[in-house]
Amino acid sequence: MEFKPNGQWVVLPDPTVETTESGIILDETTKADNAKRANILEVLAHGPQCTFVQVGDKVMVDPRTEAVKAEIEDKEHLIIGEFQILGKW
Repeated sequence: MEFKPNGQWVVLPDPTVETTESGIILDETTKADNAKRANILEVLAHGPQCTFVQVGDKVMVDPRTEAVKAEIEDKEHLIIGEFQILGKW
C-alpha cells in the first residue's frame, strides 16, 4: 500500500460484506451488523508514531469502535487510532 497515514493512525480493510457467498445482496442494516462481528483484521499501514502494531499484524478491534471510512487505492478501508486496538497476534 502506498498510502502512509500520519501520527498514530492505522489502516485496516473494511470488513463490510455487500453480498453473501451465494450472491444474495444484503441490506444496509445486515451489512453493518456483519461488519461489527468481524473484529479481527490485518494491519495494512500505520503511521510513524505507532509503537504497538506493524504491517501484517492481526489485530482485534472493539466492534463498537468508530472509524473513518475511506477509499484508498480503489478499495474501502477503515482508519482508526492505534489506541482503539485491543490486542494483536
